[in-house]
Amino acid sequence: MQLPRMRKVRQHFPSAALPDPLATLQAQLQQAQLRLAPGARIGVAGGSRGIANIAAFTRAVVDHLKEAGARPFVLPAMGSHGGATAEGQIGVLASYGITPESMGCPVESTMEVVQVGQLADGTPVMINRLALEAEGIVLINRVKPHTSFRGPFESGLMKMLTIGLGSHKGATLAHSQGAQGLARLIPAWGEVILKKAQVLLGVALVEDAYEHTAAVEALRPEQFASREPHLLALARENMPRLLVRNIDVLVVEEMGKDISGTGMDTNVLGRMMLPGIKEPDEPGVARIVTLSLSERTHGNANGMGLADIVTRRLFDAVDFQATYANAFTSTFLNRAYVPVVMEDDRRAIEAALEVQRVADGSRARIVRIRNTLDLAQIQLSESLYEEFRTHPQLEQVGGLDPMAFDEGGRLI
Repeated sequence: MQLPRMRKVRQHFPSAALPDPLATLQAQLQQAQLRLAPGARIGVAGGSRGIANIAAFTRAVVDHLKEAGARPFVLPAMGSHGGATAEGQIGVLASYGITPESMGCPVESTMEVVQVGQLADGTPVMINRLALEAEGIVLINRVKPHTSFRGPFESGLMKMLTIGLGSHKGATLAHSQGAQGLARLIPAWGEVILKKAQVLLGVALVEDAYEHTAAVEALRPEQFASREPHLLALARENMPRLLVRNIDVLVVEEMGKDISGTGMDTNVLGRMMLPGIKEPDEPGVARIVTLSLSERTHGNANGMGLADIVTRRLFDAVDFQATYANAFTSTFLNRAYVPVVMEDDRRAIEAALEVQRVADGSRARIVRIRNTLDLAQIQLSESLYEEFRTHPQLEQVGGLDPMAFDEGGRLI
């Protein structure tokens, strides 16, 4: 099949990067004026997302707690990720550079939870045992739009407090009422935990479209409910997106849990695939081809079901135990379904075009991206570029080149 020529373009988004995010965090921590008992054991919660500067931020919090006379330790707050095992979650943190050596403090993990209350509808409220036993908890998480629901609290501090520190059992309970139930459960559950656990502080991070830290705020627990929705709105304004429309095939080079909770951000794909949830109107993608898993996802391919076609190398890298643990927790089993598997990149792209009944492959409307986080520089097929070349936020950065593959059919 004849494939279209591709052109590199740069998508321009407003840049909101802080000049020195680490200094901003340190100033915020000083302003928080934590008063800690000498030797107090304080848990610093770390998540499973690839967040800009996360190792440096975590170390800064640990150092600040030490200077205040505390004994900090890092604990995972990532629900069922890492294969829903204590060892797996420590491995996820290590992949982000968060280890006992790099942090200068212990990294501890358990899947044990304790029930600390229940909601009005009888739903038990769970929290990780290490977090509950700690004399204080500091959360560190990025605030951003969720990939499955809409509400005043999506991905952020409140979700980490509930889904993250709920570990596997708590996260499973929280997802029991489906995607729309999360919008109700997260604030209600969080309110209970804030009364039962010694939450000292939440470090809320917002990133711009280029994955640069755009905002850092150290919030007191009583500020979570009022401040986090504003940060969510800021994050939504700064989200990267595809600026072109009506795409025959979107080629995603890599997916993974470090990139998005669903491996590929549904807000970018324009594809939700959840019962009762309206499919987005934009950008209008007919078929999705996904080529590989990121190393940092540790085989967790939750979200591969969002693709129509994947490659053999992606399939061979899947850890089905980790993937299914994540899918069973969320209850969104279709997002872990195995798509059509093709032997190499070229065959996968050609199969997607064949299904689309594209009469002239050279005129196919194809977009190629590295992943759904990195959208600054992408590739557009010739016909798509011709249509959108005058878009004020698109800049040509390369000539027209054929889609090139190595001898094994892998896209170069």
